Amino acid sequence: MTCGEVWGASPYLTHLNQRILSLDLLRGIVMVIMALDHVRDFFHFGMLWGPDPTDMATTTPALFLTRWITHYCAPVFVFLAGTSAFLYGRTRTKAQLSRFLWTRGAWMIVAEVVIVAFGWQFDARFTFTMLAVFWAIGVSMIALSVLVHLPWRAVLGVGLAIVLGHNLLDHASVPANGLIGTLFDALHRGGELALAPGRIVVFAYPVLPWIGTMALGYALGTLFTPEVAPVHRQRTLLWLGAAAIGLFIVLRGWNIYGDLVPWSDQPTTAYDLFAILNTTKYPPSLLYLCMTLGPALLFLAWADGKELRWGPPFIVYGRVPFFYYMLHIYLIHALATVAMLLQGQPFHETVLDAALDPEDYADNGFPLWVVYAVWIAVVLALYLPCRWFGRYRAAHKDTWWLSYL
Repeated sequence: MTCGEVWGASPYLTHLNQRILSLDLLRGIVMVIMALDHVRDFFHFGMLWGPDPTDMATTTPALFLTRWITHYCAPVFVFLAGTSAFLYGRTRTKAQLSRFLWTRGAWMIVAEVVIVAFGWQFDARFTFTMLAVFWAIGVSMIALSVLVHLPWRAVLGVGLAIVLGHNLLDHASVPANGLIGTLFDALHRGGELALAPGRIVVFAYPVLPWIGTMALGYALGTLFTPEVAPVHRQRTLLWLGAAAIGLFIVLRGWNIYGDLVPWSDQPTTAYDLFAILNTTKYPPSLLYLCMTLGPALLFLAWADGKELRWGPPFIVYGRVPFFYYMLHIYLIHALATVAMLLQGQPFHETVLDAALDPEDYADNGFPLWVVYAVWIAVVLALYLPCRWFGRYRAAHKDTWWLSYL
């Protein structure tokens, strides 16, 4: 089994069985949505330093919703990685599964700090490293490699305890510096660490809630075993999804618990709704996870066992997530570089100087309709390479290096 198969699909998951293909379908859909967020990062006004799409004082409905819909991506990735790990482990010993998870987790971290970091920055000096989704997946896999030695119900309990309780740490009095402060940044608070003058590491994805999310996904894997009747699986997914959404409505509606930033009254009803939906992603709060995983579970309940004519293209992407991610971020960044050159930015600043000055780029970028056009073009351009690679990997299962792509 490949590293991409736990991050994405496994041979078990891609068996010709619609109830299993629903997992690949969901993953593929959120991967397509993910590309929209990254195109917006590079192409919208101000590029990476533009106005915050979730700032109620400056955003527009179109900009807010363009950002908000992409919130579904990371939780689904991490959650389904846990589900894939459970299904893979059904034909392996606990020791084999544990070894697989920690080695693949270590590879994910290496990929984050080398391949992904360069794709985002085009900086061969690696002066700025953002530990984001691959880092979170890697650390979560290493943590899961320990948890899998427990019964799945115990893993479920750990996952619930973390996801439900980690927001209790939001206002913890932890030093900002030192070993304890750095560990707390990596686990929950987020922040940056100066490794040396001019070399910074940013904990963009604090890992504690992601560990809980992957553990919950692992426990969910029990629903996708052959012993579980489709009707029972669909009913359970429906109830779980509805419960998550109901918990979100109650806790968020009355600002009771579960998010670092409570919502406040806005000038219009639409912006009131946006404020309610504007939950914390860094780290993912309880309400953020309820808001995203709840509808995802409802989708799995609805798609289970269905033959969807529009589904196969998304399944193509869902089966090769690692390959898709690397291609899409390099392609988007390359296109953005060309666009910046066409807008008159000097070559040495656009391509050769990784220390980009936000003030130099504040007036660059394009309106949202261009962002959407580029997004569609990028997704379409990646279809044939992803389909080819999926077929190639399936035909060369014994080629060891393919397990890292």
